[in-house]
Amino acid sequence: MHGKSKTKLGIGVIGCGNISMTYLRNAALFTGVELRACADISADMAALRAGEYGLRALGVDALLADSEVDLVLNLTIPSAHFDISFSALSAGKHVFTEKPLATSASDGRRLVAEAAKRGLALGSAPDTFLGAAGRRARRLMDEGAIGRAVTGTAFMMGRGMEHWHPNPQFYYQPGGGPVFDMGPYYLTTLVNLLGPVARVMAMATRGQEERLITAEGPYKNTSFRVGTPTNILSLLEFRSGATVAFGASWDVFKHSNHPIELHGTEGSLRLPDPDTFGGTVSLSARGADWKDFASENELYGARNWPYAAPDRANYRMLGVADLARSLSEGRRPRASGELALHVLEIMEAILASGESRNSVAVVGTVDQPPLLSEDEAASLLA
Repeated sequence: MHGKSKTKLGIGVIGCGNISMTYLRNAALFTGVELRACADISADMAALRAGEYGLRALGVDALLADSEVDLVLNLTIPSAHFDISFSALSAGKHVFTEKPLATSASDGRRLVAEAAKRGLALGSAPDTFLGAAGRRARRLMDEGAIGRAVTGTAFMMGRGMEHWHPNPQFYYQPGGGPVFDMGPYYLTTLVNLLGPVARVMAMATRGQEERLITAEGPYKNTSFRVGTPTNILSLLEFRSGATVAFGASWDVFKHSNHPIELHGTEGSLRLPDPDTFGGTVSLSARGADWKDFASENELYGARNWPYAAPDRANYRMLGVADLARSLSEGRRPRASGELALHVLEIMEAILASGESRNSVAVVGTVDQPPLLSEDEAASLLA
């Protein structure tokens, strides 16, 4: 059995935008972590979040120097991820960052190396694979429910951000796009289930050279130039021998592709949207009718988001709680910097292949994280 943590890791949040509200709200669910302070490039935004959640609002430098902060939760925009995370590690703080780990694999390697050199824990979103649906799928795979994985598909398709986000321009620049923004959810889930990727082949295009912002806000009805591919089709070759087609697009109005399907020598597995923690996993054994495994009554599978009318599961902070536990157990966190680095290397290889139209080897590798058992999952709750 896994007992409750007796010590709390002091958390300092840097980046107080929209995503911070989910992390801040969910922190109370978990043992072993305690919010202490927050900071943002906007002092007003930091003060707002501090007032809402009973924190101290600090400047970034002050937060990095604060003795009550043990771990920096980096919720800044992707282009700032490396600088903030590296500064936090240099200040002797553990780090958990929103995805991606960095906007280049070379910067990601620097973060992993810096954390290792200083004996600090480095973790990164997404942690959605630790949710109820992800744990169910991993158990089924580990039990051999589909036999040896042979092939599969993964599709993330939609219309992008400009119809709902008031300031979406950064999503369409290098370091953004559907691969870097949404790819981590799909690719992390695939690596968790199938192991590391060895090689990719891809084609990449831009559906539009300019995008029109229609969301309410100061930029409504203005256009901006697109600086990164928005439509990518790729083939992933895993070191296990499995091959998976991965498509990521912000040029699709409507589609009927399932988020993730895996097919093996003994059956097939369907997974829900990996950007959420719950949903239904379905198994077909040797062509039999689908057997559904719903997750609403399982840990980290209940619908709790959006707050006003919940229709999906969102337990961001679960990876931070697992990281806190990993420190006392002397192991690597499941949503580790090494896992995020491998995903970053895959994404970079996809874009490089899309540009060159040649296959590209994924240089690094990583071990599959250990399954989060149901006892361990329960022990992380406050």
